[in-house]
Amino acid sequence: MFKATPNPPDVDPIPYDPALDPQKIKAATDRAINFYLNPGALKISIPSASSCKANRIFLIDPTVDEETLLVEACESLAAASDMARDIGDTVDNPQRRAMLMLHQVIMLSELMVNRVLDGRRVPN
Repeated sequence: MFKATPNPPDVDPIPYDPALDPQKIKAATDRAINFYLNPGALKISIPSASSCKANRIFLIDPTVDEETLLVEACESLAAASDMARDIGDTVDNPQRRAMLMLHQVIMLSELMVNRVLDGRRVPN
């Protein structure tokens, strides 16, 4: 009987990858173990938000006044509250409870922003 594949199949050896150098793997493993398990080891500092270029993706115009920002935040919270409530109406009980709690937190945040807005407005 003829076999379609040899036993064991002939395969090319795995090429050497310098990124998988055993010394580099050991150094990376030691850094990870020291970071998580050795509180006395020096930890690499995380760059601050001001030095990171990724935080420039979303930038609020510094010339926009605070009241406008609060109004926008209030409208965003109202939309998020509506979405959380709608999703809570369509999911099963454990997720429903979580979505309704999220809805309540968003709604309370919206009320706080509204209160700040009401205090900032000057009566006529």
